[in-house]
Amino acid sequence: MTSDTHLDLYRFCSRCGSKMTTRKLKSGEPLRPFCENCGHVVYLDPKVAVGTIIANSQREIAMVRRAIEPGYGKWVFPGGYVDRGETLLRAATREAWEEVQLRIRIDGLVNIYSYQDQVPIIIVYGAYSIGGELQRDDESLEAAWFKESNLPWKEMAFPSTSQGLRDYFNGVLHRHLI
Repeated sequence: MTSDTHLDLYRFCSRCGSKMTTRKLKSGEPLRPFCENCGHVVYLDPKVAVGTIIANSQREIAMVRRAIEPGYGKWVFPGGYVDRGETLLRAATREAWEEVQLRIRIDGLVNIYSYQDQVPIIIVYGAYSIGGELQRDDESLEAAWFKESNLPWKEMAFPSTSQGLRDYFNGVLHRHLI
């Protein structure tokens, strides 16, 4: 079982307590945690994350250098997981405040990113800083504003960080999708 899909987290059945195995239920589907004793199947759903590319009046972008894994020491725009029952826009504004102490106006959807064999689906918004002062939190080594020309492109934490920024700077911003 691989940790990328979280199969290793399902060792025992949540219904009867028996040891779980994995089984392919239908041709073309992935292996799924399966209880041989009671037949319970666990369907592993993706996690949803939001990221926000925040610009200021100088057309700089807020970035943080991660102090946690994955991506320790690498750069990302503010973001994180969406809590159950939370709207995407609320999660994006919450993460911007928690990670960099900025109040934002979300201007549009940049894009949605997903990758083979990776758990999260990443939804990236474009936004504008309307208040606060850029600061790092306990999950960051530092926070900084970057012009497009001096972004640390070779030090990005995730493919969605680089792809989101490239799409944003190429003018991808779906204003009607917020």
